[in-house]
Amino acid sequence: MTDLPQSSSPSETSFDARHPLIVFDGVCVLCSGFVRMEVRLDRQSRFRFATAQSPFGEALFRKHGLRTDSYETNLVLIDGIAFTRLDSFVAVMSELGWPWRAIKALLLLPRPLRNWLYDCIARNRYTLFGRKDSCEIPAPELRGRMIG
Repeated sequence: MTDLPQSSSPSETSFDARHPLIVFDGVCVLCSGFVRMEVRLDRQSRFRFATAQSPFGEALFRKHGLRTDSYETNLVLIDGIAFTRLDSFVAVMSELGWPWRAIKALLLLPRPLRNWLYDCIARNRYTLFGRKDSCEIPAPELRGRMIG
């Protein structure tokens, strides 16, 4: 289990850390699409998900020093290690095995370049891909894997 700030309620502060967790912007069409893709590719149903807008997701963002007024990155927790930006995408895809693990080649790019590329897309994601008025109701295959 992972501990979060004492001020949060129990349902907002813990999760089974044996399962990797993706905290994503629930109103972002790109981010939600990534989660739907991940659900399809994750044949072992290892990953769990939370929207950044949920109290649980917001508490995790705060714990890891991320902004909670603008969700310009996602947060991925795997084996107690936090990943953000392009590194989070690489970490998620690496967990899926081959051929997806080949995406690790992106780590050959210097971190400043990886972050710059990610930030360019993140800043423009609503313009490029769209934004929903609210977080969507998850499909049945995702509903049981949502936290918070």
